Amino acid sequence: MKVNVLKKLENELKIEIVGSSHGLCNLLAKRLLEDKKVEFAGYDVPHPLVSAPIIYIRMKGANKPEAALIEATRKVREANDAFGKELERVLKA
Repeated sequence: MKVNVLKKLENELKIEIVGSSHGLCNLLAKRLLEDKKVEFAGYDVPHPLVSAPIIYIRMKGANKPEAALIEATRKVREANDAFGKELERVLKA
């Protein structure tokens, strides 16, 4: 997986995630939209045969989109860890 920064402004960020899919991008967009400082967050897959979705984030005020993306990524990892632990627990039973 490779991340390319396509646009970086004071309150906007546009990145391309080469080798990713709807799954990761949908999770990130959902977590980003839970942040009250985020004005807009979404993603697009420009072509279905090329696995390089583009995530776009626009923040309210002077908030940094990089910080929001890092926080959203942390929340996704925490949810994934919790799911993995619960799955292990129920499959051992």
